[in-house]
Amino acid sequence: MIDKEAIAVHVRGILAALGADPDRAGLKETPQRVANMYEEVFAGMNYSNQELAALFAKTFAVADDNDVTAAMTADKDRIVVMKDIEFFSYCEHHLALMYDMKATVAYIPGSMVIGLSKIARICDMAGRRLQLQERIGADIADILSRITGSQDIAVLIEGRHSCVTCRGIRKTNTKTCTAELRGRFKTETALQLYLK
Repeated sequence: MIDKEAIAVHVRGILAALGADPDRAGLKETPQRVANMYEEVFAGMNYSNQELAALFAKTFAVADDNDVTAAMTADKDRIVVMKDIEFFSYCEHHLALMYDMKATVAYIPGSMVIGLSKIARICDMAGRRLQLQERIGADIADILSRITGSQDIAVLIEGRHSCVTCRGIRKTNTKTCTAELRGRFKTETALQLYLK
């Protein structure tokens, strides 16, 4: 679990190390504010992928053949694609914000489908950790696979990294794109067209 008291103590030390007076009016409550913010933005660190799968494991069984939606879902040539899922994360190398992040998540359902809002929640919680963008995609795919049982999953992520845009090389328009392709999405290029 996140230790807010320890975070506040260390943030106070960082302020002092920066040459700031942590007791001045504008900074006096900053350590606690940062601790509260960290508890929120790093909430995903409280859970393993397995625990997140259990948390969001609301699925719906595919109904009988008279249900058009269910029949389409049960067809192995049908896929579920959710695009432009907005979320954020923090780079584990610099503790820098990864922002303007959007995920495209796709899977080929078997007998079970997951509610669309749960896909967005999985993206949020996978991002709310100290992360690498590549690992976020792998985490989302792992959690989705645990819930749905599907091995045919794709997760595309595009985002900006403040460790690239605001410091170091300072390339402000740079975006990073990653792809986690599993099962048929890895081998069948026709399926990859749905991801564009």
